[in-house]
Amino acid sequence: MTTPPRSTLLSGRPLLIAMAALALGGFGIGTTEFSIMGLLQEGAADLGVGNADMGLMISAYALGVVVGAPLLTALGARTAHKTMVSWLMVLFTVANFSSFLAPTYDSMLVTRFLSGLPHGAYFGLAAILAGNLVPATMRGRAIAWVMMGLSVANVLGVPAVTWLGQQLGWRWMFASVAIIGVLTLISIRLWVPYSPIHEGASIRRELTALRSGRVWMAMATGIVGFGGFFAVYSYISPTLTDVTGLQAAAVPLVLGLYGIGMVFGNLLGGRLADWSVHGSIYIATIAMVVFMSAFGLLSPYPVAALILVFILGGTGSILVPSLQALLMDSAPKAQSLAASLNHSALNIANALGAALGAAVIKLGFGYQAPSFLGAGLALLGLCLALLTARVFKARAAADARAVAAGQAG
Repeated sequence: MTTPPRSTLLSGRPLLIAMAALALGGFGIGTTEFSIMGLLQEGAADLGVGNADMGLMISAYALGVVVGAPLLTALGARTAHKTMVSWLMVLFTVANFSSFLAPTYDSMLVTRFLSGLPHGAYFGLAAILAGNLVPATMRGRAIAWVMMGLSVANVLGVPAVTWLGQQLGWRWMFASVAIIGVLTLISIRLWVPYSPIHEGASIRRELTALRSGRVWMAMATGIVGFGGFFAVYSYISPTLTDVTGLQAAAVPLVLGLYGIGMVFGNLLGGRLADWSVHGSIYIATIAMVVFMSAFGLLSPYPVAALILVFILGGTGSILVPSLQALLMDSAPKAQSLAASLNHSALNIANALGAALGAAVIKLGFGYQAPSFLGAGLALLGLCLALLTARVFKARAAADARAVAAGQAG
Protein backbone atom coordinates (compact mmCIF):
# COMPACT_ATOMS: atom_id res chain seq x y z
CA MET A 1 0.00 0.00 0.00
CA THR A 2 1.34 3.43 -0.93
CA THR A 3 1.77 5.75 2.00
CA PRO A 4 0.30 9.19 1.37
CA PRO A 5 2.73 12.12 1.49
CA ARG A 6 2.87 14.03 4.75
CA SER A 7 3.38 17.66 5.58
CA THR A 8 6.17 18.50 8.00
CA LEU A 9 5.13 17.46 11.50
CA LEU A 10 4.39 20.43 13.72
CA SER A 11 4.29 20.88 17.46
CA GLY A 12 3.73 23.63 19.98
CA ARG A 13 2.49 27.02 18.86
CA PRO A 14 2.77 26.44 15.05
CA LEU A 15 0.62 23.31 15.39
CA LEU A 16 -1.92 25.12 17.55
CA ILE A 17 -2.21 28.01 15.08
CA ALA A 18 -2.53 25.69 12.06
CA MET A 19 -5.23 23.67 13.80
CA ALA A 20 -7.04 26.84 14.82
CA ALA A 21 -7.02 28.08 11.22
CA LEU A 22 -8.60 24.84 9.99
CA ALA A 23 -11.05 24.80 12.90
CA LEU A 24 -12.13 28.36 12.09
CA GLY A 25 -13.57 27.07 8.83
CA GLY A 26 -15.47 24.47 10.81
CA PHE A 27 -16.70 27.23 13.09
CA GLY A 28 -18.19 29.10 10.14
CA ILE A 29 -19.68 25.95 8.67
CA GLY A 30 -21.17 24.91 12.01
CA THR A 31 -22.60 28.37 12.56
CA THR A 32 -24.45 28.47 9.24
CA GLU A 33 -25.58 24.84 9.52
CA PHE A 34 -26.99 24.96 13.04
CA SER A 35 -28.11 28.58 13.45
CA ILE A 36 -30.99 28.05 11.04
CA MET A 37 -32.51 25.72 13.65
CA GLY A 38 -32.49 28.40 16.32
CA LEU A 39 -34.00 30.94 13.90
CA LEU A 40 -36.53 28.55 12.39
CA GLN A 41 -39.55 30.49 13.59
CA GLU A 42 -38.16 33.90 12.59
CA GLY A 43 -37.28 32.64 9.10
CA ALA A 44 -40.71 31.05 8.67
CA ALA A 45 -42.44 34.31 9.62
CA ASP A 46 -40.27 36.36 7.25
CA LEU A 47 -40.77 34.03 4.28
CA GLY A 48 -44.43 33.32 5.00
CA VAL A 49 -44.17 29.55 5.48
CA GLY A 50 -44.75 27.10 8.35
CA ASN A 51 -42.09 25.74 10.70
CA ALA A 52 -42.19 22.31 9.04
CA ASP A 53 -41.70 23.91 5.59
CA MET A 54 -38.85 25.99 6.99
CA GLY A 55 -37.26 22.74 8.09
CA LEU A 56 -36.65 22.04 4.40
CA MET A 57 -33.95 24.74 4.55
CA ILE A 58 -32.06 22.27 6.71
CA SER A 59 -32.65 19.53 4.16
CA ALA A 60 -31.55 21.77 1.24
CA TYR A 61 -28.26 22.53 2.95
CA ALA A 62 -27.76 18.86 3.77
CA LEU A 63 -28.44 17.88 0.15
CA GLY A 64 -25.74 20.33 -0.93
CA VAL A 65 -23.28 18.60 1.39
CA VAL A 66 -24.20 15.17 0.06
CA VAL A 67 -23.71 16.27 -3.56
CA GLY A 68 -20.71 18.51 -2.99
CA ALA A 69 -18.54 16.21 -0.88
CA PRO A 70 -17.79 13.53 -3.50
CA LEU A 71 -18.11 15.88 -6.50
CA LEU A 72 -15.77 18.65 -5.35
CA THR A 73 -13.30 16.26 -3.72
CA ALA A 74 -12.99 14.21 -6.90
CA LEU A 75 -12.65 17.31 -9.09
CA GLY A 76 -9.89 18.57 -6.77
CA ALA A 77 -7.96 15.28 -6.75
CA ARG A 78 -4.99 16.87 -8.56
CA THR A 79 -5.06 20.03 -6.47
CA ALA A 80 -2.97 20.44 -3.31
CA HIS A 81 -5.16 20.11 -0.23
CA LYS A 82 -4.30 23.57 1.10
CA THR A 83 -5.22 25.17 -2.22
CA MET A 84 -8.42 23.16 -2.44
CA VAL A 85 -9.66 24.06 1.05
CA SER A 86 -8.97 27.72 0.22
CA TRP A 87 -11.19 27.55 -2.87
CA LEU A 88 -13.86 25.75 -0.87
CA MET A 89 -13.89 28.66 1.58
CA VAL A 90 -14.33 31.09 -1.32
CA LEU A 91 -17.40 29.16 -2.48
CA PHE A 92 -18.73 28.97 1.08
CA THR A 93 -18.38 32.73 1.57
CA VAL A 94 -20.05 33.70 -1.70
CA ALA A 95 -22.94 31.26 -1.17
CA ASN A 96 -23.71 32.53 2.32
CA PHE A 97 -23.69 36.14 1.21
CA SER A 98 -26.13 35.09 -1.53
CA SER A 99 -28.42 33.70 1.19
CA PHE A 100 -28.31 37.08 2.89
CA LEU A 101 -29.65 38.67 -0.31
CA ALA A 102 -32.10 35.93 -1.38
CA PRO A 103 -35.58 37.54 -1.67
CA THR A 104 -37.92 34.51 -1.66
CA TYR A 105 -38.38 31.10 -0.08
CA ASP A 106 -37.48 29.29 -3.32
CA SER A 107 -34.34 31.36 -3.94
CA MET A 108 -33.31 30.81 -0.32
CA LEU A 109 -33.60 27.05 -0.82
CA VAL A 110 -31.21 27.33 -3.77
CA THR A 111 -28.63 29.40 -1.90
CA ARG A 112 -28.80 27.05 1.10
CA PHE A 113 -28.07 24.16 -1.26
CA LEU A 114 -25.06 26.06 -2.66
CA SER A 115 -23.84 26.86 0.87
CA GLY A 116 -23.75 23.16 1.65
CA LEU A 117 -21.65 22.16 -1.38
CA PRO A 118 -18.20 22.85 0.15
CA HIS A 119 -19.05 21.49 3.62
CA GLY A 120 -18.09 17.81 3.34
CA ALA A 121 -15.10 18.34 1.05
CA TYR A 122 -13.73 20.99 3.42
CA PHE A 123 -13.92 18.79 6.50
CA GLY A 124 -12.57 15.74 4.70
CA LEU A 125 -9.53 17.55 3.30
CA ALA A 126 -8.99 19.56 6.50
CA ALA A 127 -8.99 16.30 8.50
CA ILE A 128 -6.28 14.86 6.22
CA LEU A 129 -4.25 18.07 6.46
CA ALA A 130 -4.49 17.98 10.26
CA GLY A 131 -3.66 14.28 10.43
CA ASN A 132 -0.51 14.87 8.38
CA LEU A 133 0.75 17.43 10.89
CA VAL A 134 0.90 15.02 13.86
CA PRO A 135 2.18 11.48 14.58
CA ALA A 136 -0.17 8.67 13.54
CA THR A 137 -0.95 7.88 17.20
CA MET A 138 -2.59 11.32 17.50
CA ARG A 139 -4.72 11.12 14.36
CA GLY A 140 -8.03 10.87 16.22
CA ARG A 141 -7.24 13.93 18.29
CA ALA A 142 -6.11 15.88 15.23
CA ILE A 143 -9.44 15.10 13.53
CA ALA A 144 -11.24 16.15 16.70
CA TRP A 145 -9.36 19.46 16.75
CA VAL A 146 -10.59 20.24 13.24
CA MET A 147 -14.12 19.22 14.20
CA MET A 148 -13.82 21.41 17.29
CA GLY A 149 -14.87 24.31 15.09
CA LEU A 150 -18.32 22.72 14.82
CA SER A 151 -18.52 22.31 18.58
CA VAL A 152 -17.36 25.83 19.40
CA ALA A 153 -19.82 27.14 16.82
CA ASN A 154 -22.59 25.77 18.98
CA VAL A 155 -21.15 27.45 22.08
CA LEU A 156 -20.36 30.87 20.60
CA GLY A 157 -21.33 31.18 16.94
CA VAL A 158 -24.86 29.77 17.03
CA PRO A 159 -26.02 31.66 20.16
CA ALA A 160 -24.37 34.88 18.95
CA VAL A 161 -25.89 34.91 15.48
CA THR A 162 -29.21 33.63 16.82
CA TRP A 163 -29.30 36.63 19.13
CA LEU A 164 -28.18 38.89 16.28
CA GLY A 165 -30.89 37.43 14.06
CA GLN A 166 -33.52 38.05 16.72
CA GLN A 167 -32.39 41.66 17.10
CA LEU A 168 -31.59 42.77 13.54
CA GLY A 169 -33.33 40.17 11.39
CA TRP A 170 -32.56 36.51 10.84
CA ARG A 171 -30.77 37.12 7.52
CA TRP A 172 -27.84 38.74 9.33
CA MET A 173 -26.80 35.22 10.29
CA PHE A 174 -25.66 34.68 6.69
CA ALA A 175 -23.69 37.93 6.49
CA SER A 176 -21.91 37.07 9.75
CA VAL A 177 -20.93 33.66 8.42
CA ALA A 178 -19.62 35.18 5.20
CA ILE A 179 -17.24 37.34 7.26
CA ILE A 180 -16.03 34.22 9.10
CA GLY A 181 -15.38 32.64 5.70
CA VAL A 182 -13.12 35.52 4.69
CA LEU A 183 -11.16 35.29 7.96
CA THR A 184 -10.75 31.54 7.50
CA LEU A 185 -9.41 31.96 3.99
CA ILE A 186 -6.77 34.43 5.20
CA SER A 187 -5.79 32.23 8.15
CA ILE A 188 -5.35 29.09 6.06
CA ARG A 189 -3.21 30.88 3.49
CA LEU A 190 -0.97 32.29 6.24
CA TRP A 191 -0.58 29.44 8.73
CA VAL A 192 -1.42 26.00 7.30
CA PRO A 193 1.62 24.25 5.75
CA TYR A 194 1.58 23.04 2.18
CA SER A 195 0.77 19.35 1.75
CA PRO A 196 2.09 17.73 -1.46
CA ILE A 197 -0.23 16.01 -3.91
CA HIS A 198 -0.35 12.22 -3.61
CA GLU A 199 1.70 10.59 -6.39
CA GLY A 200 -0.72 9.17 -8.92
CA ALA A 201 -3.67 11.14 -7.56
CA SER A 202 -6.56 11.38 -9.99
CA ILE A 203 -10.33 11.53 -10.17
CA ARG A 204 -10.40 7.83 -11.10
CA ARG A 205 -8.28 6.87 -8.10
CA GLU A 206 -10.45 8.82 -5.68
CA LEU A 207 -13.60 7.26 -7.12
CA THR A 208 -12.28 3.81 -6.17
CA ALA A 209 -13.48 4.64 -2.65
CA LEU A 210 -17.04 4.21 -3.92
CA ARG A 211 -16.28 0.57 -4.81
CA SER A 212 -15.44 -0.30 -1.20
CA GLY A 213 -18.17 -2.13 0.68
CA ARG A 214 -16.56 -0.96 3.91
CA VAL A 215 -17.06 2.67 2.89
CA TRP A 216 -20.76 2.10 2.31
CA MET A 217 -21.14 0.23 5.60
CA ALA A 218 -19.42 3.03 7.49
CA MET A 219 -21.61 5.61 5.77
CA ALA A 220 -24.77 3.66 6.59
CA THR A 221 -23.77 3.60 10.26
CA GLY A 222 -23.37 7.37 10.28
CA ILE A 223 -26.53 8.07 8.28
CA VAL A 224 -28.83 6.03 10.50
CA GLY A 225 -27.17 6.79 13.83
CA PHE A 226 -26.93 10.51 13.22
CA GLY A 227 -30.37 10.62 11.64
CA GLY A 228 -31.69 10.23 15.17
CA PHE A 229 -29.52 13.08 16.37
CA PHE A 230 -30.90 15.48 13.77
CA ALA A 231 -34.48 14.35 14.24
CA VAL A 232 -34.17 15.81 17.74
CA TYR A 233 -31.94 18.81 17.10
CA SER A 234 -33.76 20.10 14.01
CA TYR A 235 -36.78 21.00 16.15
CA ILE A 236 -35.02 21.89 19.38
CA SER A 237 -36.19 25.51 19.30
CA PRO A 238 -39.96 24.86 19.12
CA THR A 239 -39.56 21.95 21.57
CA LEU A 240 -37.96 24.22 24.14
CA THR A 241 -40.60 26.92 23.72
CA ASP A 242 -43.77 24.84 23.19
CA VAL A 243 -43.01 21.79 25.38
CA THR A 244 -40.50 22.94 27.98
CA GLY A 245 -42.11 26.37 28.25
CA LEU A 246 -38.99 28.51 27.84
CA GLN A 247 -39.16 32.02 26.44
CA ALA A 248 -37.80 32.50 22.92
CA ALA A 249 -35.14 34.83 24.32
CA ALA A 250 -33.71 31.90 26.31
CA VAL A 251 -33.20 29.68 23.26
CA PRO A 252 -29.76 31.12 22.31
CA LEU A 253 -28.48 30.43 25.84
CA VAL A 254 -29.76 26.85 25.73
CA LEU A 255 -28.15 26.34 22.33
CA GLY A 256 -24.91 27.54 23.92
CA LEU A 257 -25.33 24.86 26.60
CA TYR A 258 -25.79 22.30 23.86
CA GLY A 259 -22.60 23.56 22.24
CA ILE A 260 -20.63 23.19 25.48
CA GLY A 261 -21.74 19.57 25.55
CA MET A 262 -20.46 19.23 21.98
CA VAL A 263 -17.04 20.59 22.97
CA PHE A 264 -16.64 18.03 25.74
CA GLY A 265 -18.00 15.25 23.54
CA ASN A 266 -15.65 16.16 20.71
CA LEU A 267 -12.58 16.11 22.97
CA LEU A 268 -13.63 12.78 24.46
CA GLY A 269 -14.46 11.42 21.01
CA GLY A 270 -10.96 12.18 19.71
CA ARG A 271 -9.32 10.28 22.55
CA LEU A 272 -11.75 7.39 22.25
CA ALA A 273 -11.04 7.19 18.50
CA ASP A 274 -7.31 6.84 19.25
CA TRP A 275 -8.23 4.07 21.72
CA SER A 276 -10.75 2.20 19.54
CA VAL A 277 -12.64 3.49 16.53
CA HIS A 278 -15.35 0.84 16.71
CA GLY A 279 -15.60 0.96 20.51
CA SER A 280 -16.13 4.72 20.39
CA ILE A 281 -19.02 4.28 17.95
CA TYR A 282 -20.66 1.71 20.23
CA ILE A 283 -20.41 4.02 23.23
CA ALA A 284 -21.83 6.99 21.34
CA THR A 285 -24.81 5.19 19.81
CA ILE A 286 -25.80 3.50 23.08
CA ALA A 287 -25.64 6.85 24.86
CA MET A 288 -27.84 8.45 22.17
CA VAL A 289 -30.49 5.76 22.55
CA VAL A 290 -30.64 6.29 26.32
CA PHE A 291 -30.56 10.06 26.44
CA MET A 292 -32.83 10.77 23.46
CA SER A 293 -35.46 8.56 25.07
CA ALA A 294 -34.98 10.46 28.31
CA PHE A 295 -35.36 13.81 26.53
CA GLY A 296 -38.62 12.66 24.98
CA LEU A 297 -39.97 11.78 28.40
CA LEU A 298 -38.54 14.67 30.43
CA SER A 299 -38.56 17.66 28.03
CA PRO A 300 -41.67 19.16 29.76
CA TYR A 301 -39.52 19.67 32.87
CA PRO A 302 -37.12 22.64 32.44
CA VAL A 303 -34.27 21.48 34.70
CA ALA A 304 -34.22 17.97 33.26
CA ALA A 305 -34.53 19.35 29.72
CA LEU A 306 -31.53 21.64 30.17
CA ILE A 307 -29.37 18.85 31.60
CA LEU A 308 -30.32 16.55 28.74
CA VAL A 309 -29.65 19.23 26.11
CA PHE A 310 -26.05 19.38 27.40
CA ILE A 311 -25.71 15.59 27.41
CA LEU A 312 -27.21 15.16 23.93
CA GLY A 313 -24.69 17.64 22.53
CA GLY A 314 -21.89 15.57 24.02
CA THR A 315 -23.09 12.14 22.93
CA GLY A 316 -23.57 13.23 19.33
CA SER A 317 -20.09 14.73 19.12
CA ILE A 318 -18.38 11.60 20.43
CA LEU A 319 -19.42 9.84 17.24
CA VAL A 320 -17.91 12.26 14.69
CA PRO A 321 -14.11 11.68 14.98
CA SER A 322 -14.56 7.91 14.96
CA LEU A 323 -16.77 7.96 11.87
CA GLN A 324 -14.19 10.16 10.14
CA ALA A 325 -11.37 7.77 11.04
CA LEU A 326 -13.46 4.74 10.04
CA LEU A 327 -14.06 6.12 6.56
CA MET A 328 -10.41 7.05 6.09
CA ASP A 329 -9.45 3.48 7.03
CA SER A 330 -12.07 2.12 4.64
CA ALA A 331 -10.26 3.38 1.52
CA PRO A 332 -6.57 4.04 2.31
CA LYS A 333 -5.73 4.68 -1.36
CA ALA A 334 -8.55 7.22 -1.78
CA GLN A 335 -8.59 8.92 1.59
CA SER A 336 -9.64 12.35 0.34
CA LEU A 337 -12.95 11.16 -1.06
CA ALA A 338 -13.52 8.68 1.77
CA ALA A 339 -12.89 11.39 4.36
CA SER A 340 -15.27 13.82 2.67
CA LEU A 341 -18.00 11.19 2.65
CA ASN A 342 -18.24 11.44 6.45
CA HIS A 343 -20.09 14.71 6.08
CA SER A 344 -22.13 13.38 3.19
CA ALA A 345 -23.27 10.68 5.60
CA LEU A 346 -23.90 13.17 8.39
CA ASN A 347 -25.90 15.44 6.15
CA ILE A 348 -27.94 12.67 4.62
CA ALA A 349 -28.65 12.02 8.29
CA ASN A 350 -29.43 15.73 8.66
CA ALA A 351 -31.94 15.64 5.82
CA LEU A 352 -33.37 12.30 6.95
CA GLY A 353 -33.74 13.39 10.56
CA ALA A 354 -35.29 16.75 9.69
CA ALA A 355 -37.74 15.16 7.23
CA LEU A 356 -38.77 12.32 9.56
CA GLY A 357 -39.07 14.75 12.44
CA ALA A 358 -41.32 16.98 10.34
CA ALA A 359 -43.40 13.93 9.38
CA VAL A 360 -44.16 12.85 12.95
CA ILE A 361 -44.93 16.44 13.93
CA LYS A 362 -47.31 16.88 10.98
CA LEU A 363 -49.01 13.62 11.93
CA GLY A 364 -49.94 15.25 15.22
CA PHE A 365 -47.61 13.44 17.61
CA GLY A 366 -46.11 16.69 18.90
CA TYR A 367 -42.60 17.96 19.45
CA GLN A 368 -41.65 15.16 21.87
CA ALA A 369 -42.12 12.49 19.18
CA PRO A 370 -38.85 13.23 17.29
CA SER A 371 -36.89 12.25 20.42
CA PHE A 372 -38.36 8.76 20.46
CA LEU A 373 -37.90 8.51 16.70
CA GLY A 374 -34.27 9.56 17.17
CA ALA A 375 -33.70 6.91 19.83
CA GLY A 376 -35.00 4.24 17.47
CA LEU A 377 -32.71 5.40 14.67
CA ALA A 378 -29.71 5.45 17.03
CA LEU A 379 -30.50 1.87 18.07
CA LEU A 380 -30.55 0.83 14.41
CA GLY A 381 -27.23 2.69 13.97
CA LEU A 382 -25.74 0.59 16.79
CA CYS A 383 -26.81 -2.60 15.00
CA LEU A 384 -25.17 -1.37 11.79
CA ALA A 385 -22.01 -0.46 13.72
CA LEU A 386 -21.75 -4.01 15.06
CA LEU A 387 -22.19 -5.42 11.55
CA THR A 388 -19.64 -2.97 10.14
CA ALA A 389 -17.07 -4.06 12.72
CA ARG A 390 -17.53 -7.66 11.63
CA VAL A 391 -16.96 -6.69 8.00
CA PHE A 392 -13.76 -4.80 8.91
CA LYS A 393 -12.53 -7.75 11.01
CA ALA A 394 -13.18 -10.21 8.18
CA ARG A 395 -11.31 -7.98 5.70
CA ALA A 396 -8.36 -7.59 8.08
CA ALA A 397 -8.19 -11.38 8.48
CA ALA A 398 -8.31 -11.86 4.70
CA ASP A 399 -5.50 -9.32 4.22
CA ALA A 400 -3.41 -11.07 6.86
CA ARG A 401 -3.88 -14.43 5.14
CA ALA A 402 -2.90 -12.88 1.79
CA VAL A 403 0.30 -11.43 3.28
CA ALA A 404 1.16 -14.77 4.92
CA ALA A 405 0.59 -16.62 1.65
CA GLY A 406 2.80 -14.14 -0.20
CA GLN A 407 5.61 -14.54 2.31
CA ALA A 408 5.32 -18.31 2.14
CA GLY A 409 5.54 -18.15 -1.64
